[in-house]
Amino acid sequence: MFIDPSTNKPLGYDDASDQPLATGVPSMVATWAKAVNLYGRRSLASDLQPAIGVAERGFRVNQDFVQLTQSDLPELQAYPASHWLLSSSGNPLPAGTLLRNPHLAKTYQLLARYGPSYLYDGPLGQAIVQADDHPVLTPGQTVVRLPGIMTMADLGAYQAQVMAPTHVQYRGLDVYSMAPPSSSGSTVGEALNILSGYNLSAEPRVTALFHYLEASRLAYADRNAYVGDPRYVSVPLSGLLDPAFAATRRCLIGNTALVSPVAPGHPYPPYGTCPAQAAQQPAAEGGHTNNIVTADKWGDVVSFTNTINFFGGSGQTVPGYGFLLNNEMTDFDFAPPSAGAADPNLPAGGKQPRSSMGPVIAFRDGQPAFTVGAAGGSTIPTTILQIILNHVDFGMSLPAALAAPRVSQRNSATSLAEPDFYNSALAAQLTSQYGEKFALATGPILPLDNYPGDATALQVLGHNQFEAIAEPVRLYGGSALVVNPAP
Repeated sequence: MFIDPSTNKPLGYDDASDQPLATGVPSMVATWAKAVNLYGRRSLASDLQPAIGVAERGFRVNQDFVQLTQSDLPELQAYPASHWLLSSSGNPLPAGTLLRNPHLAKTYQLLARYGPSYLYDGPLGQAIVQADDHPVLTPGQTVVRLPGIMTMADLGAYQAQVMAPTHVQYRGLDVYSMAPPSSSGSTVGEALNILSGYNLSAEPRVTALFHYLEASRLAYADRNAYVGDPRYVSVPLSGLLDPAFAATRRCLIGNTALVSPVAPGHPYPPYGTCPAQAAQQPAAEGGHTNNIVTADKWGDVVSFTNTINFFGGSGQTVPGYGFLLNNEMTDFDFAPPSAGAADPNLPAGGKQPRSSMGPVIAFRDGQPAFTVGAAGGSTIPTTILQIILNHVDFGMSLPAALAAPRVSQRNSATSLAEPDFYNSALAAQLTSQYGEKFALATGPILPLDNYPGDATALQVLGHNQFEAIAEPVRLYGGSALVVNPAP
């Protein structure tokens, strides 16, 4: 799918991400409808009304919206519908601009009236297929070259799935997360199982962080080797989450940093001790994602992550309908890591690409204790893992755990570190004592290129009280609200 016929080599990741070819079947409407049908008190039509109001009234563009638009500006300008909606005179809309989207309001009204079939077997689906396969382009643009291959049959075949969550136990908590083809539940779960063999709270902080980095390194090696769409590949999920398998990975951690890419383990019983196979290279993944956590007075808790991959997805707004198409298919690996090597994440018809989405709900004694989720592409598991360690092992409040400087190790030669971590005494100690190496991320505000994610969280305080937590600085700050604030 992503092999350049002129060179017989994989397309560049950024180049492929700009193309309609990278657009997959939009799943959001089917997901909403499934959730409302299974767990909702009202109808999808009723639940869409607030969104219709926001689209009609508009919202004020903030500085984060400006910089994200700037990051995708050439792609957005390649499509007249996107240029009309999201840019002004060739530039991002200035901060403070009231952005109204009447076309999106119309789309939601049609979905409210006719239901999901209007997309998956109706006029909205036809408009999506037409836009993807025969895009209307700005004259003279040079970005878009590869039209899509979507059909109405692809839309009609899509079904939202309800998967059993992943589950591990850690320090008295039951930690639930998202199953494959998302990789975060298995990756965070495996890393927590590895780390359960250390008393992190009693270790010097530099040692505890060394163990965190190495557990992440090993868990990502297994993520890349084994996780894909379970309808197409056999994912050894029970093995990846087995504490006995984690013990075979923990024994590889010594007193110096492992050299990446480390080889995956063998998550099939009997596990043996410290087995090694062919190394897996880390794969690229888009980072612009949303995470929402919420709770209600009845005790229901939701952690919800969604994405169209890049900020503007493929950059294409469906003409007349006001929403962007994703470029999620670039979450597939474009080619195996080496000729003939097994790869669970190669493209196939009807297959879903591996993602890193990983909302977590943690329970203590059968009751929800906290929930956390993150954006940031392949850094999502390390963001969630580090927040859990900060809170559970290092005793930070959940707001402090979320705000603390981050570092992300994904089975790569260097760990991606935010400036406050990169320039810290701990980073210097990790380098001098353990041989860890760090690369400087773009910063705690700018999300461009690669950065260790941003998160939202919610603490269950008991007695019908909750603490809502968002980023204080990253992405210019997030949104945390409660209906009745405590004095």
